[in-house]
Amino acid sequence: MNTLYDDIRSSLYSIWQRRWLALGVAWGVCLLGWLMVATIPNTYQAQARIFVQLYDPLSAQVGIGASDRKNTLDQVRDTLTSAQHLQQVIQGTRLGENITTQRQMESAIASLGKTIKIVADQDNIFEISAQTSSGKLSDADNARLSQAIVQKMIDIFRNENHAANRDSVQQTMAFLNQQLAQRGADLQAADQHRVAFEAKYPELAAGGVSLVQRLETSRSELRSIEGDLAAAQSSLSSINGQLAGTPATLPGSSGVVGGTRSALAQAEAELAGMRGRGLTENHPDVIEVRNQIASLRQQVASEGNGGGSSGSIPNPSYTSLQSIKADREANLMALQARKASIEGDLNQAAAAQATNPDVASEAQTISRDYDVLKQQYDKLLSDREALKLRGTVENSDDGAKFQVIDPPRIPRTPIAPNRGLLLLAVLVVGIGAGVGAAYGIGELRSTFGTTAKLERATGLPVLGAISRSLTVDGLRLRQTRLKYFLAGVGGLGGLFLLLIVFEFILRGSVA
Repeated sequence: MNTLYDDIRSSLYSIWQRRWLALGVAWGVCLLGWLMVATIPNTYQAQARIFVQLYDPLSAQVGIGASDRKNTLDQVRDTLTSAQHLQQVIQGTRLGENITTQRQMESAIASLGKTIKIVADQDNIFEISAQTSSGKLSDADNARLSQAIVQKMIDIFRNENHAANRDSVQQTMAFLNQQLAQRGADLQAADQHRVAFEAKYPELAAGGVSLVQRLETSRSELRSIEGDLAAAQSSLSSINGQLAGTPATLPGSSGVVGGTRSALAQAEAELAGMRGRGLTENHPDVIEVRNQIASLRQQVASEGNGGGSSGSIPNPSYTSLQSIKADREANLMALQARKASIEGDLNQAAAAQATNPDVASEAQTISRDYDVLKQQYDKLLSDREALKLRGTVENSDDGAKFQVIDPPRIPRTPIAPNRGLLLLAVLVVGIGAGVGAAYGIGELRSTFGTTAKLERATGLPVLGAISRSLTVDGLRLRQTRLKYFLAGVGGLGGLFLLLIVFEFILRGSVA
């Protein structure tokens, strides 16, 4: 610890002994550094924010969603900094005043591309910024130039937003028209071939339907009719079951007896209907009706013993069931006739396919090719009409809304460089260079600042040291030199403060 303390004392003493060298080096480095900082041109940045509506209700109705609008604007944003657009900016501002050759233009485009930024703050908001720091222009001119560049970029952005979609729609429409013309010619040729084949083999392609399609359609219809036949037969069996349990006539009588027997007949008809529907004997409704029938039979038996007029009348329930049965039998016969007709068509088509397999295969190929071409043509026609409507919406005034939220303004203060920080850094470097120079010169010379250092260097004990004694004139001279040194240090600091104040004054007086 003592050794380190002695080294520090020795180093400080060596620097202090060469303080004039340190001050001179510090002044030289600071003056040179501050001069270089003064030559750095100020950089001014102008900014603007714009709002672009990505979609509206009408656009959504024709299939223009938020993703479509966003992709379009992303494409415009990416191409906005292309060489072509940057050349337009250069030609429309002061940047292109002294450009006469293509090489100069390419260099200017490369430099401008590094200073322009387009950032999407939100989904619909874009921020455009541009920086200028030309040493050939004054600060006020640089500030105005940055504002002019951003304004020119906004104009290009507005034009690209409307022109990009219009050009894309026109190119797509031209492509679709070309494809439609080609597909229309192919479809017409296929239709003529199909008509000629149908005229030659009418039994294989009746009504423009291929043999395979006819077979598939007939088989599908036959399966449907077979299901309907099964349902009709089941329904007819149900009616027959009800008719079997329903009497055709009712005993005729007067008074209470006739009313009881009529109720009994209705209950029996209801029971037969339940059994026809498939209800079991343990079903609650069946049990209730059976109990009712048993009670009514007892009443009829007891009342019949008392005497009364006899006779019979038609049973209305039986008559109604007979009418329903006739309708269902007619329906069943119609389904059976339709089934026989379809089976005949199937047999005829199968026979034609077995007789002429090559012709049947050709008929299938012709029909398939025609159907494919027809579907492609209809799809292209639908796409063209949809694109035409979409292009009309996109090119209308309400298709997209463009609004400048924050217009570009002339910047009042530069964003770079930070001269105050640079001036302070130069001061620190200058002081460090002066101290380093004094310390280095001291290390090169064979002197010893302390007795301990001399003792370590020689390996011999040092008995003591003689202090330096100055006269009155020597003390006065040393104080005078110290005042001059402090004045030099104060002058360096004062010059630094003066430069800082001057910098703040210049930053506030750009425009």
